[in-house]
Amino acid sequence: MSAVLRGNWNYPTRIWAGPGRILELQAACTAAGIKRPLLVTDEGLVDSEMIRTALALVPDAALYGNVRGNPSSTHVDAGLAAFRTGRHDGVIAFGGGSALDAGKVIAFMSGQSRPLWDFEDVGDWWQRANPDGIAPIVAVPTTAGTGSEVGRAGVILNEETHQKKIIFHPKILPQIVILDAKLTVGLPRPVTAATGIDAFVHCFEAFCAPGFHPMADGIALEGMRIISAFLPQACDSPNDLEARGQMLAAASMGATAFQKGLGGVHAIAHPVGSWFNTHHGLTNAILLPYVMIFNRQAIETKCATIARLLDLPEPGFDSLFEWVLELRRKLGIAHTLAEIGVTADNAEHIGREAAADPSAGGNPIAVNAQQLERIFRAAIVGDLSAATYAP
Repeated sequence: MSAVLRGNWNYPTRIWAGPGRILELQAACTAAGIKRPLLVTDEGLVDSEMIRTALALVPDAALYGNVRGNPSSTHVDAGLAAFRTGRHDGVIAFGGGSALDAGKVIAFMSGQSRPLWDFEDVGDWWQRANPDGIAPIVAVPTTAGTGSEVGRAGVILNEETHQKKIIFHPKILPQIVILDAKLTVGLPRPVTAATGIDAFVHCFEAFCAPGFHPMADGIALEGMRIISAFLPQACDSPNDLEARGQMLAAASMGATAFQKGLGGVHAIAHPVGSWFNTHHGLTNAILLPYVMIFNRQAIETKCATIARLLDLPEPGFDSLFEWVLELRRKLGIAHTLAEIGVTADNAEHIGREAAADPSAGGNPIAVNAQQLERIFRAAIVGDLSAATYAP
């Protein structure tokens, strides 16, 4: 891994990047003011060497490893019980996006007296929180996709309503992030591909979202350039530390950029994940071209810019669209939601939930429940033409 990929920076939070930097985990906890951390991780990592190493590095840490994909309030409640029983004073959120989201929300809720759903990302609800009751967080991602390590929110499933809710507060942002490429070596190719395209979707939707935010636009563009150059390399050469390190940086960039907004891909993916328990990154990867087709008239200029950046043969929507389709084929991404077990049984309901999702507000074309349902149905059967915009 190139020496230039090792360093510290302070945007949007303190980030320590470089292979082997997990060895600085104790120093990160100390810098964040954490003496007795609860290490929150995915259930699939509980018995891994990286978790054993992390616990050995921070002897006063305890482990909570019952987080599953699409984390729910049940996972948060159990983690809170462990946090309070162990009298912990901070959280190490360690793993994929699910563990990071759950860990951040556990730290956020550790000193709150109101119920979790009172802090949904609606208006100024975040101001209901007691900021002194938010425990400090150190984040260690082991996948390059969600970028949750630099996010000010956690996405948690309300099991009663089958809705994913965004829990937001500025202090949910981790104090220190460790981006260690060695922790992503060995990640299976399908997961590398799905999470990598998830990072691309974050950058793409942020760049295409309406509004004036040149800093987010710049970060999104550079994130897409990095992903186009290094995601295939990370999939084809899984031990390539430079490719892995670049993808970790790009994932963090995507989540930084989408402070500007997201769009229809995420609006649909959230209820699909809630109802069908699909992998979030893979769901986004499948949905992307269908939402691109719908938004075409509003994003053609933006797509021309991206196509030039990626040095595609012709700068325009068609060139970028074909590149997206080819990238998905090359990486083995399914073309339809049906291929990952999604059906149209509750399509109307998913359309309504997608329209209510905060991400829908960032779509380049104002979109309603019926239109989102139509895009969803098109993605189930693989009919790109059926996703074309219609008022």
